[in-house]
Amino acid sequence: MNKMVNPDTDQDSQSVRTLPDITRSSAADIQSTLDWVGMAGIALPLLLNDRDQGVVRCDASVQTYVNITDPATKGIHMSRLYLLLQERCADQPLTPKLLTELMLEQCESQEGISDAVSLHLSFDLVLNRPALKSENSGWKAYPVEIEAELRNGDVEIDLKLSVPYSSTCPCSASLSRQLLEEALQQDFADQTNISKAQLSEWLLSERGSVATPHSQRSWAYLKLWLDNRAENEAFPFVQLIDCVEAALQTPVQTAVKREDEQAFAELNGSNLMFCEDAARRVRSVLMQQDALIRDFWLKVSHEESLHAHNAVAITTRGLAGGFTPQLCW
Repeated sequence: MNKMVNPDTDQDSQSVRTLPDITRSSAADIQSTLDWVGMAGIALPLLLNDRDQGVVRCDASVQTYVNITDPATKGIHMSRLYLLLQERCADQPLTPKLLTELMLEQCESQEGISDAVSLHLSFDLVLNRPALKSENSGWKAYPVEIEAELRNGDVEIDLKLSVPYSSTCPCSASLSRQLLEEALQQDFADQTNISKAQLSEWLLSERGSVATPHSQRSWAYLKLWLDNRAENEAFPFVQLIDCVEAALQTPVQTAVKREDEQAFAELNGSNLMFCEDAARRVRSVLMQQDALIRDFWLKVSHEESLHAHNAVAITTRGLAGGFTPQLCW
């Protein structure tokens, strides 16, 4: 009878060879500690638990790292980080609590060579948004990132949100109104009195839009430092997105009929703003989120239609030990 051969050994199936573990059996040629070692670009379908939206399915790209505290250690067990990530997120909704437990397990899996763990998850949070006037709705993607770090037994979780909106320039609006007034004076130069009907007809003609202010798709980029006292069973993504959009008043739309487009034009006209105005609006609402966040870094970017460059404003809450107003995202 032929013997069954195990594909991982050159012996028969009744004796299993021990595969070599170079990361443990060999010392590093050049010995030093390393800040982070791990993997990037890991595909991970996950369930996200949001405080307002409930459980939402997302497709994430993940980075996971540990440090090396022993200079002689040649390498880490990357497969253990990967498998723990897959196992813990396979059928459990992602929460701050789950992230903490996962990082503790990843640290323990390295058998004493690591005392810090870093996790970074990026994905689109896709929300169904209603139209402004019609009964339609559509899906809008909000880029989201979760950055978590375990060090000396302490866990810090930061959130990154990107929220699109529309901005109309107050200066451009003022200049457009001046041209409109000049066109009105020119077209009715020979008349001392203008009836409501004449004025209405003129405004509805092409002359009524002799100049229009420039507006652009804009972005609010937020980095938020979660308060450790906040509820750890769900993330507050939707609540934070909603409060930012409510402050700006001009959220980018999805499904749009003519009545929705007209309502959007009205919102832009009644919410003229420089990037400085937008930054102050968002900062004001973030300052009221003490129960959720300890500190924040905010950047608004107006991707201008007038210029080939963007108009940008950056601000923080300004707490000691928190985020500093660095020029980065």
